[in-house]
Amino acid sequence: MESIWKRTIEEENELIPDKRKSLTGDVHTEAAVIGAGLAGILTAWFLQSQGVKTVVVEAETAGSGQTQNTTAKITSQHGVIYHKLLETLGREKAAAYACASQAAVGEYERIIREQAIACFFEKKPAYLYTREKGEMEEKLLKEAQAAKSLGLPASFTKKPKDPKDLPFSIAGGVRFEEQAQFHPLRFLHALAKKLVIYEHTRVLEAEEHCLITKQGRIFADHIVFAGHYPFLLRPGYYFLRMHQERSYCLALKNGIIPSAMYLGTDEDGLSLRGFQDMIILGGGKHRTGENKNGGRYGMLRRKAEEFWPDSREYAHWSAQDCMTLDGVPYIGRFCGDIPNWYVATGFGKWGMTNSMVAARLISDRILGREREEGEVFSPQRFTPSASAASFITDGVHAARDLGRRVFQKPEISLEELPAGQGGIVEVDGQKAGAYRDEDGELYVVSIKCPHLGCQLEWNPDEKSWDCPCHGSRFDFRGRLLDGPAENGVDTTEELC
Repeated sequence: MESIWKRTIEEENELIPDKRKSLTGDVHTEAAVIGAGLAGILTAWFLQSQGVKTVVVEAETAGSGQTQNTTAKITSQHGVIYHKLLETLGREKAAAYACASQAAVGEYERIIREQAIACFFEKKPAYLYTREKGEMEEKLLKEAQAAKSLGLPASFTKKPKDPKDLPFSIAGGVRFEEQAQFHPLRFLHALAKKLVIYEHTRVLEAEEHCLITKQGRIFADHIVFAGHYPFLLRPGYYFLRMHQERSYCLALKNGIIPSAMYLGTDEDGLSLRGFQDMIILGGGKHRTGENKNGGRYGMLRRKAEEFWPDSREYAHWSAQDCMTLDGVPYIGRFCGDIPNWYVATGFGKWGMTNSMVAARLISDRILGREREEGEVFSPQRFTPSASAASFITDGVHAARDLGRRVFQKPEISLEELPAGQGGIVEVDGQKAGAYRDEDGELYVVSIKCPHLGCQLEWNPDEKSWDCPCHGSRFDFRGRLLDGPAENGVDTTEELC
């Protein structure tokens, strides 16, 4: 499965960058950035533009992580959040969050114009919408009022400006002007060409001024952790302060292309935006590791058939997002004890906007410039009114999921496992994860997540083993797909 961004850039061969080298031996630099997604690339680009010698180290290839799986909306519209921020964080911090998010849209526009980057950047309005009258409609009205009071270009509406945009009616919505969309990989590779990036170089350990890999060490005055989810358990303890969620997308041809961007706030709400002659339809979100029954792509395909009967699927893919306790990313000092470490994580569903926010905040801090809005994003913040409910919920999930490996019985015998399906089975008295492909070949793996030992669960939509505790993912062969785990799971083919 390839996203629309990866597939289209591969079809334009001249845009694929030359193969970058891995690290060979030790290097010394002023700043080292872990992760060549958009947050890491932007941070390195800002630093290098200001004369700071910077290198980026990436476990796979530049742009191969969450950046390539985004819907690529650049917005200050981040779901139903501003009314909550006003209540839990206060007006000053809520305004700082709003200002930083809206400024990110303008910063993308400036860079794209100045660097002449052809990345299909378009200014578009962005809508939050509900199809349900009553409580949710009232909630969006309050959200519009809150966002507007914080200086954002928001207003409440009963219908889209263009009635052809949506194949269904809405009860109400919040319209944000001056938002944008683009092609994220075109943008990323344009900036990456000007940077030193070591690909296929996974960081295994970090010391105060040193990153350790199999290929060598990187000595740096400043270290930035921008790899989606920090791989270190401590300091920072980010695994206690975040969970991960997945969502799914289709790219469709032969439909009516919306003139704006849309996000549904109902339980089954859908995301829509256009790209050239295609519609990007998204939805089906769930906590990572909790998709036992699958059917997320099937749901989207049924919607596509209902809304645009003549449409044709061009691509399908999924994304993974880190969700913080209070809904605000962790951007700034990694921890209180190591002043030269920085982190950018917990972007929620808004990775494009928050990548820019993170890059500006962290690069300015390294350059000795403090931004006023930095406090609201500080990883050291204490927000009990905004975080308490999420902390309890995440704790309950972790306790339950850690106990599954001990107490939950296998779901099916190995012999009964049908072709094309996976599940937890018993092999020689031990629980294991098994997948039987369409040709009948078996792939058996350990169901113990190498991160903190939670029981993995089968995701039939992705044919992957997902951790419900902290979101690590592995393919049916046991190979690592997503962190925070650093290694794949043990294969147990000998048990067959």
